[in-house]
Amino acid sequence: MSDSIILGIESSCDDTSAAIIKGNSILSNIAANQAIHKEYGGVVPELASRAHQQNIIPVVEKSFTKANIQQNAISAIGFTRGPGLLGSLLVGTSFAKSLAMSLNVPLIEVNHLQAHILAHFIEDANPVPPTFPFLCLTVSGGHTMIVLVKDYFDMEIIGKTIDDAAGEAFDKIGKIFDLDYPAGPIIDRLAKEGNPDAFTFSKPKMENYDYSFSGIKTSVLYFIQKEVRKNPDFIKENLNDLCASVQKSIIDILMNKLEKAAKELNVNQVAIAGGVSANSALRKVMEDNREKLGWEIYIPKFEYTTDNAAMIAMVAQLKFERGEFTDLRTTATAKYDL
Repeated sequence: MSDSIILGIESSCDDTSAAIIKGNSILSNIAANQAIHKEYGGVVPELASRAHQQNIIPVVEKSFTKANIQQNAISAIGFTRGPGLLGSLLVGTSFAKSLAMSLNVPLIEVNHLQAHILAHFIEDANPVPPTFPFLCLTVSGGHTMIVLVKDYFDMEIIGKTIDDAAGEAFDKIGKIFDLDYPAGPIIDRLAKEGNPDAFTFSKPKMENYDYSFSGIKTSVLYFIQKEVRKNPDFIKENLNDLCASVQKSIIDILMNKLEKAAKELNVNQVAIAGGVSANSALRKVMEDNREKLGWEIYIPKFEYTTDNAAMIAMVAQLKFERGEFTDLRTTATAKYDL
């Protein structure tokens, strides 16, 4: 891999992030989070785009400072073109185009979902990177899919959610439990003190490798409504067990399809990516399957699971080597096929 130095910019949702990569080694990976969305129980697109406008210059400046790199030393700028919230993407796209023009360096557009998967090739993401072909369970607040990765830019979605994403299900169920947003990490923490077999919730019967998470959300809602009518303190008295049971149900749904795909496609190289791949119970099940199913598993470092610019820079580096540049006419897009 070349020693080109590339700036990556990520602004697809509510985190503003900038990273500097040299080869496949991350020199800096800076992010600014937007706490304001907790008040609303979810990301408010207009507030997110305004916060990106406030954060992007300081975040980019800090990425250069931490990397100890001057702006004129970079070879190219990679940015998230999509998918994501259009207003948020526009901020990152516009900034990347302006900076590329002022520094007279090439511009590289990056697919956010590809970046989650290719984060596995960052030098310190795994002890060793995956080899092709491998399966990647890409699971976040906005997406849940199983991807057959045949090469860096040859990917096929073989299964996906037909409704809610897994991360979205965690957040919506967290709202039923009156937990703060984002609820996923809170449920993960509380579940460690609970019994995962205390309660059972309905699981979907989906064909092929597709997912559905709207059913478990409805199952939890009806169950809670029934129990709270009998005991108003039911959630408070059973919160740890509820979190553990919900988490087990969601992970069972995820893993059943992943195991089916790995077996039927005869692929034993299996990776996870995306924000929900930070979940400790999901990571443990993946580790267990190393022994149980003989998988070679790839679980990225925590800092490369949530939305971050390091993964954008990694894809930009791979595209830079191939001479895959875009021009200043490029525009952000809320939907961007893998």
